[in-house]
Amino acid sequence: MKLFDQVVLLLTGLLAAYLAWRFIGRYRREQGLYDAYYALGFVVLLVSGVLLIFGGWGLLDSPYVLTVATLIPLGISLGLMNQYLRAYKKYYAWFALFGLLAIAVSSINGLAFKSVAVPLFHGVAGLIIFGLPLYLCLVKKSAPKGFGLVGVGGGLIGIGGIALAFYKAGRPLFGIFTGEFILMILAPLLFLMTLAFAVGFTRELDA
Repeated sequence: MKLFDQVVLLLTGLLAAYLAWRFIGRYRREQGLYDAYYALGFVVLLVSGVLLIFGGWGLLDSPYVLTVATLIPLGISLGLMNQYLRAYKKYYAWFALFGLLAIAVSSINGLAFKSVAVPLFHGVAGLIIFGLPLYLCLVKKSAPKGFGLVGVGGGLIGIGGIALAFYKAGRPLFGIFTGEFILMILAPLLFLMTLAFAVGFTRELDA
């Protein structure tokens, strides 16, 4: 891993730590389960970034790292569902649990189903993180101005997660997202994703 990637991952970790701190603080005051889910997602992002800084991109080959990293999109999407779509939160919670178990079992045991499970569950979580904040901002106009940037972060996490999943499956997405290209853009992509989350969620936290 290049020094540039390490610096960018460090900045990403600092943003993730800030968001986790903000959500934990609000959870202590209001006891909203959604804040616990948000905090989980960003704590895992922080830990993942630190591990990558010291362990390098080779850690991405570990099925355990892949399984734990799945908690990032699942945690954030669970937070959004619990905060804004409460009627469906239980159904999505079961879906997320099944997805986590499917990714864990297929990854650790090297099952072919991994090539389906990872893009499927990462994709659904990414679509929720992408679509729900934009809908709340642009259509319902019930969310604070700027909260839609969370949706931008969701789009980036969806693209990165799916591209990485296809790369791990040995089938580069669209023939463009080769292993070399993905590793070249991954650190900046994670930073831009987290920056979008930081700005968007801060607008909501400060509202």
